[in-house]
Amino acid sequence: MIIDDSEINLLLFKHLVTRNEDIEPRCFSSSAAGLEWCQEHGADIVVVDYMMPAPDGIEFVRRFREIPGMGEVPVVMVTANNLVETRYNALMAGATDFLTKPVDRHEFTARMKNMAALRRGQKLLADRAALLAVEVAAATRTIAERERETIFCLARAAEYRDPETGGDIMRMAHYSRLIASRLGLPEEEQQLIFEAAPMHDVGKVGTRDEILLKPGRLTTDEFAIMKQHASIGHDILGDSSSPILRTAAIIAGTHHEKYDGSGYPNGLTGEEIPLYGRIVAVADVFDALTSSRPYKKAWDVDRAADYLREKSGSHFDPACVAVFLDAWEKVLDIRARYGDTDDEQHE
Repeated sequence: MIIDDSEINLLLFKHLVTRNEDIEPRCFSSSAAGLEWCQEHGADIVVVDYMMPAPDGIEFVRRFREIPGMGEVPVVMVTANNLVETRYNALMAGATDFLTKPVDRHEFTARMKNMAALRRGQKLLADRAALLAVEVAAATRTIAERERETIFCLARAAEYRDPETGGDIMRMAHYSRLIASRLGLPEEEQQLIFEAAPMHDVGKVGTRDEILLKPGRLTTDEFAIMKQHASIGHDILGDSSSPILRTAAIIAGTHHEKYDGSGYPNGLTGEEIPLYGRIVAVADVFDALTSSRPYKKAWDVDRAADYLREKSGSHFDPACVAVFLDAWEKVLDIRARYGDTDDEQHE
């Protein structure tokens, strides 16, 4: 890009530039017109005269630097004076180099060669950076996918360990995400809850077989031991650096808390209970009620919905219950897509 209001200078600079086959000159006698062209097309090297009708060379450089992607483009200011203040102002505006009139042809040619090499290096570096960013993103996606697979396998292991776990853990995860979305949580948090929710009962791997596998009702002492699975799950997951596992730790440790403070392990009340735990509590209980157990048949969905309404404000966060029931068609759709054959027979 060559900008000079002198036709003689434009012809001279264009002639000198075309000696370098790698450079294609675009000439303007108006700085405003040149700036407008740059805003649409950009430039790789700019040669601009200081003494120009508005905007002058310094103002041109300042505006040019504001164009997206033009912050590193070499800009050579051509000036008829050697005033330090002029050069200082040009540098502050973003000029890269200076040429003083009358311009020496050999110096001009050498400067353009150097600027072209600088610009080629910048673009090559940018291309490599872009390629590296793509490769890093792909590697990160692979790692994240492997992490999700590992977490899902661990959740499935806990599911097989517990004969009371009815249905597909992904069904409960979808319920949890539905509630999170209806509460207005950002998409990133919705996905985090979706991926972490299946880990809610992982602490049951630390529960003794004679209690976990007992076919009948638990005694008071046995139930006290069973309740420890919430704290065990939190301890298993809590020291991880993974956002998913840290979220799973919160869910594992708090999804048995109740809104009125009668839950476990810490007897938290209301909003003392982390939101993720309050969300999963609704999703988990609804899924448990509508799934078959060794000691009970699956409830039909309307009866389970009535239970949520009845316990709203005591067991459950009223807001979580409200948005879950308001999205009833989606709830039924999730149940249909991830339903159990055995459960359907009981409903």
